[in-house]
Amino acid sequence: MSPGRASGPVVAVAEPAAAPASGPAPSDPQAEAARIAPAAQAVAARLEALAGQATGDAATILLTTAAMAGDPALVSEAERLVVAEGRPAPRAVYEAANGFAKALAAAGGYMAERVRDVEDIRDRVIAELQGVTPPGVPELTGPSVLVARDLAPADTAGLDPARVLALVTEEGGPTSHTAILARSLGIPAVVAVRGVLAVGAEALLVDGDTGVVEVVAADAPVVAAVREGAAEWNGVGATADGHRVKVLGNVGSPADATAAAEAGAEGVGLFRTEFCYLDAPAEPSVDEQRAAYAAVLAPFAGKPVIVRTLDAGADKPLAFLSPEAEPNPALGVRGVRVAFDRPDVLDRQLEAIAGAAADSGAEVSVMAPMVATATEAAWFAERVRAAGIARAGVMIEVPAAALAAEEILAAVDFVSVGTNDLAQYTFAADRQLGAVAALNDPWQPALLRLIALIGRAAAATGKPAGVCGEAAADPLLARVLTGLGMTSLSMNASAIRAVGAGLAQATLADCEAAAEAALATQSPAEARSAARG
Repeated sequence: MSPGRASGPVVAVAEPAAAPASGPAPSDPQAEAARIAPAAQAVAARLEALAGQATGDAATILLTTAAMAGDPALVSEAERLVVAEGRPAPRAVYEAANGFAKALAAAGGYMAERVRDVEDIRDRVIAELQGVTPPGVPELTGPSVLVARDLAPADTAGLDPARVLALVTEEGGPTSHTAILARSLGIPAVVAVRGVLAVGAEALLVDGDTGVVEVVAADAPVVAAVREGAAEWNGVGATADGHRVKVLGNVGSPADATAAAEAGAEGVGLFRTEFCYLDAPAEPSVDEQRAAYAAVLAPFAGKPVIVRTLDAGADKPLAFLSPEAEPNPALGVRGVRVAFDRPDVLDRQLEAIAGAAADSGAEVSVMAPMVATATEAAWFAERVRAAGIARAGVMIEVPAAALAAEEILAAVDFVSVGTNDLAQYTFAADRQLGAVAALNDPWQPALLRLIALIGRAAAATGKPAGVCGEAAADPLLARVLTGLGMTSLSMNASAIRAVGAGLAQATLADCEAAAEAALATQSPAEARSAARG
């Protein structure tokens, strides 16, 4: 969900066009195949142009989608289907893209999150080949509530907050690209509302704070996004009585870092380094990595930045790592587990991070993803310190690490809770699957109880524990997390001021009372209500 309340007339986003016909075979296969690459390039160019007008998450996702449109592997497979199988170009693109999407879905995790991107590219290239308007959000004549089965990231990134009052989708999850982008754009949204399209409502009231969507009269007044709490913030993360809670940014590119700095982030709680590796045919050199990291660190000279080492593996396959096929990649060799097999890759990345820290003047710490035991944490910390980096930490994303938080904190300097994956693994629920989206709600009491364990371990050891998952972007939940003992909160740039302002309106005792009330409930809705009360 994306916070805020709004209501207004509904505009339904049309479903993608039907699958193109599989025949007849083209009379000139070579000429038909030659149409595909220019069509894909035209789509990529449009997406790149949109990215040039966007910032932060929106720009990053549009550029990633544009790169997928120009993927030579997709184009060459479609061309092969034309020449070897006699498919018309639109059908060849359809079949080639579906093959890629099926493989990504089977991989699970991060790669499964890109299935919707591939389907969007497929439909855009087919529309280009057929000379018709590409699928997506129609032109809006006035403020509207958009209702869709799902929106492609490229469509969501291009939404105009002045025209889109709110967004409701049947599919997706609370950590899907659609939900994340809606939050970054400040558009109230509720995802995974099953059956909403069948209702055929003329107008809706959307409450992104509670997840409630109500049918209202067609002539009901239009209400633009209304958010709880004040937006004024002095830039220092603290409760009303002075208890410090650092308000940090999540970044994954130089554009993200600039946006976070402009929003007033006190530093960076999660710097995702994957942008340097994704789609790279070979491992980037130490110098290449160093320059790329320094560009992200530059806006935070003199401020704390936590860099996450490469979060790759079977569910985020990188060619130079030569990952073996796994029956369940989400539970396989990923994150720090890759480093156990290839410590040389980790050591080169740590060398580049240390160099980028020196170049930028940022106060850099490093943490590892997907750590499960104290032994793993100690192994990682030793390599970090050997690389000349003073502070080593780990992410807590699996229940085992939450249960062993005190032992893990004895081995490292800090921990950071990745609520997205911690929820997914706690509830055995794919965070991209709409049918189980409710289980991945960050207000789930069971998830909050695990975070409480981590908070108690941090207090016992006198070491920091932060949250860098999407949960930290909710101003009300930020208070609960503070009450559970979290000492920093990290989020996308668009949420920074609201979270900082929200903390400043409550005392530490208020936060602790809200946390205690939420822990005593049995459902996310009850937890929200109890914390708000």
